[in-house]
Amino acid sequence: MNDDLHRIFFKGGVTSPGELKDSIAMLEAAGLQEVYFGSRQDLLFPLPHKSKKQLELLSEFNTNIVADRTYQNIVCSYVSADIFDMTHWLKGSTYLYLLEQFNYQPKLKINIADPKQRLVPLFSGNLNFIASAEEDYWYLNVMLPHWKNKAFYPVLIYSWDIVKIAKVIEEVFTGIDNVDQLFTIINQQLETNNKNIQEPLQTPYLTFPYYEGMNRMGLDQYWLGLYWRNNRYDLKFLKEFCGFCLDNGIGKICITPWKSLIVKGIKTQSRPALERFLGLNGINVRHSQLEMNWHLPVDDAEAFELKRFLVRNFDQNDISTYGLTFGISNDVGKRSHFSSIVIEKNAPPKLVADFEVRPSYNVLHFKNFDPNTDTYIVYAQDVDKVELSGLLMELSKKYFEQLYKVAEPTIQKEPNKPKDKGRKVHQCQNCYTIYDDVVGDKKNKIPKNTAFNELPSLFACPTCGASLAKFKPVQLELHS
Repeated sequence: MNDDLHRIFFKGGVTSPGELKDSIAMLEAAGLQEVYFGSRQDLLFPLPHKSKKQLELLSEFNTNIVADRTYQNIVCSYVSADIFDMTHWLKGSTYLYLLEQFNYQPKLKINIADPKQRLVPLFSGNLNFIASAEEDYWYLNVMLPHWKNKAFYPVLIYSWDIVKIAKVIEEVFTGIDNVDQLFTIINQQLETNNKNIQEPLQTPYLTFPYYEGMNRMGLDQYWLGLYWRNNRYDLKFLKEFCGFCLDNGIGKICITPWKSLIVKGIKTQSRPALERFLGLNGINVRHSQLEMNWHLPVDDAEAFELKRFLVRNFDQNDISTYGLTFGISNDVGKRSHFSSIVIEKNAPPKLVADFEVRPSYNVLHFKNFDPNTDTYIVYAQDVDKVELSGLLMELSKKYFEQLYKVAEPTIQKEPNKPKDKGRKVHQCQNCYTIYDDVVGDKKNKIPKNTAFNELPSLFACPTCGASLAKFKPVQLELHS
């Protein structure tokens, strides 16, 4: 991403036509004619002249323009609710209520997602809340910025505890080395309604959906997906589109992580007028999926041209990529992508930094071409641009050869850990709260480095109130 771009955050990519129209007026006042969508469901744009404070004064919605790159938007799969497969208890209203509870601007990347959809990534954040089969309970997959490996929180988290847990993690994460330590600290600072994990998270294999055009939604409604291949959305069109939504009782507009728009709940009687509106504006709503299943850096002309080159080759060779997704990255080794296949552009060798040289690329893919496996496989390294099309066609063939042979759910579990790592702690057998000598117990006013056998006889579990007798010694295994 171009780090000079400013951002407007819509929590979870969800906005109203009025709010989006208000933001567009701010951008037009700055002299802009177009805007980008970001992979975290936000608006991105340059701010050449006017100060952001002057523009923010124009907003009737108190919209903030974010220049500080340390702040992050919340990613959310509300956009998929009611139009793609979904967990039985997870409704659109649940997402909206959760997003409304965030009364602070996170610096950690937070994802709130349904594992039964594919449009929104599950594991691209630092805190990944993933819906479980238990109503109103979520798995939490943690990958803090200074950690080398992801880990699952040891209990399920109640929906209405998500925000306060995320906020505490935001406050303490720099000193946290592993998920067990995180669990201990949160239990000492918060009273939460956790539930035991009965089985590991299973993420079913899903092909990537087609997310554009007019599509039926229930019996008498439609949803519309809009996609610009160059991710340059015309402000004049967007403003008129917001006006159409307001006139036709459409309450929400959603930005996807694939830099497109989805509008749900279009009434049957509004469809002819919407089709006429799109036609008069020359909007194409039937792009080939060869075009739409790509994830590119924002405002990167070279990456866009590479994509066009590869798509042309796919088209000329009549290649199907249905269900596959591709990403182009300038960050070799970043390993936080959410496309099936990743094309990394290598930096030029330092010895020839002053000369123009042809770039080389690495090609990687996820195990079974499923980003939810979180396991990268290097397919080719240091290859020329002209070799990429052939390599990607080979990978496409491999994908279809194994498709549905490996379509069992991916079970997310902890990696094997060395047995000799860790230290002894004591765990409550009722609620699994841990007492760690090193940390102490803030709620019970027990200072740090207080041994378990030095605790007062009336000590009670800070979570469930159980007595000392309910605590048993266990080995706290440290994650590398």
